[in-house]
Amino acid sequence: MVSKGKANVGKGKSSTKRGVDTTSRVKTVTQPKKTAKPKNEKKKEGKSAKSNSAVNKGIYPSADIAFKALLSARFCAAMWSNISDCDETFNYWEPSHFLLYGKGFQTWEYSPEYALRSYTYLLLHVLPAWIYANILQPNRMLIFYFVRCLLGLFCAFCESYFYKSVCKEFGVQVGRLVLVFLLFSPGMFISSTAYLPSSFSMYMTFLSTAAWIVRKYELAIFSVALSTFISWPFAALIGLPIAIDMLFIKKYYRKFIQWAVISSVIILVPIIKMDSELYGRFVIAPLNIVTYNIFSNNGPNLYGTEPICFYFINGFLNFNMVFIAAIFAPSVIEERFLFPVYPLICLCGAICIHSMQVIYSVLISMIFGKNSQKLPSSRFISIITAAGVVVLALSRILALYKGYHAPMDIYMELNKMHAEGKVDSNVPVNVCVGKEWYRFPTSFFLPNNNWNLKFLQSEFKGQLPAEYSSLGNATAIVHSYFNDMNREEPSRYFKIDQCHFIIDCNYGRETKLEPNYDKQTDKWTPLVTIPFLDAEKSSTLFRSFYIPFVTADKCSFAKYTLYKSNSFKLIENQ
Repeated sequence: MVSKGKANVGKGKSSTKRGVDTTSRVKTVTQPKKTAKPKNEKKKEGKSAKSNSAVNKGIYPSADIAFKALLSARFCAAMWSNISDCDETFNYWEPSHFLLYGKGFQTWEYSPEYALRSYTYLLLHVLPAWIYANILQPNRMLIFYFVRCLLGLFCAFCESYFYKSVCKEFGVQVGRLVLVFLLFSPGMFISSTAYLPSSFSMYMTFLSTAAWIVRKYELAIFSVALSTFISWPFAALIGLPIAIDMLFIKKYYRKFIQWAVISSVIILVPIIKMDSELYGRFVIAPLNIVTYNIFSNNGPNLYGTEPICFYFINGFLNFNMVFIAAIFAPSVIEERFLFPVYPLICLCGAICIHSMQVIYSVLISMIFGKNSQKLPSSRFISIITAAGVVVLALSRILALYKGYHAPMDIYMELNKMHAEGKVDSNVPVNVCVGKEWYRFPTSFFLPNNNWNLKFLQSEFKGQLPAEYSSLGNATAIVHSYFNDMNREEPSRYFKIDQCHFIIDCNYGRETKLEPNYDKQTDKWTPLVTIPFLDAEKSSTLFRSFYIPFVTADKCSFAKYTLYKSNSFKLIENQ
């Protein structure tokens, strides 16, 4: 971890006692009588003092200003970020939709036979959504964005506390850089409003790290415990430096044990009670997921594994120069598994860049001596770095939105048709997906419970989610069709002749199980088509970063399309 030295900023203030400045009292005795200075010199000093005061105020955004800026960035993410992982959809949004409306998809992880996921984490999000839904009764899609905005609000709060602590401990120079990285990094844009346990662990990393570096150990321990038990057990590793600091450096044995026990009891007991009630048997979900991933023969090898180079590529795309800097800072699977360390990447990157400024200043002083004051300040290093980070970050965010936002836009069209009265609200409507099943955003994008998402057989040979039972004890029912081997389950497939709509992407490639519906004009009519990036046919550089007037020429786009069955008639508005 980064060493925690006291910042020198603001340490030169005189000591006071009961409001009396004792230092100034000494100065009046020891200093010789001041001689009068010319008026023009006094004016210069006054201007200089005002200038320094203005600079100090301008270069140090307060925690309130930082919070407002971060909140604006997080609300932008809530509105415009994509759902980048089907795990977010089917393991979190879908069970939440079921808890709210009695309908949604269930994955094998939520089967009582395995019980790998905690319903407690879901209830933290479902409760405010339920209150909002019952008071205002909005469109379900608005509830989706409401929950996202709540996530953004909480993330901004955690980030602002982190920023304040960094400024206090490492200085405002490091704090300013951290704030810039948090505001503009694509990694934060993606993770800040993602409905994933790893995002919650990221929030807790902000809190635990911020509390630790300002010596608020109780909050640090409690935050790590929240992260471990409520969201992601493996995030406990992030608390290891805190434990080492308290036990082996500070020797706070009693405080550590006391708060570790208190936190575990306060958090774990309600989790066990709520999960056991919903699963219909005694369940410790955090223990189950650790056991599955470490001791099971299947474990993570079936899901979410990537080569080591993926992490470096992903780190650069999400943090560009910040990630490179973080690698060289003092030491401290899939993309979502990196979310909990994003705060540390931002901090380490900022410390590294500030260290480069210090090294530059020392070298200049050694080479040029007193004349070094006439040379450019080391501030240009942070300015150039921050500018580069912002440009690359915005380019990456635009590339993600323009390339991959089509699925969410297409599903919004279903709500539009329903709102315009083109589909009878009392008639069951089947919306079918084949190879694009994993880009389904969530059932919150379907108008009501009469609209059903159905799976068509495709070249995908893994296990698809199943609908929750309509019975009252649906969360406690053990189904024989779930397995932990990612083995294909044919009972999930739906007959295409019973589909009213199909959502598919035409990449110009087709097989028997994944046909080109554009050619089947006798059966299907395209209603809405939106460009969708075809990564295989596009330049790696220009699909990763959006460059106006260039990306469109260097990248290939498929057609993400909403098709209507010719046998299904829409209601014409009079």
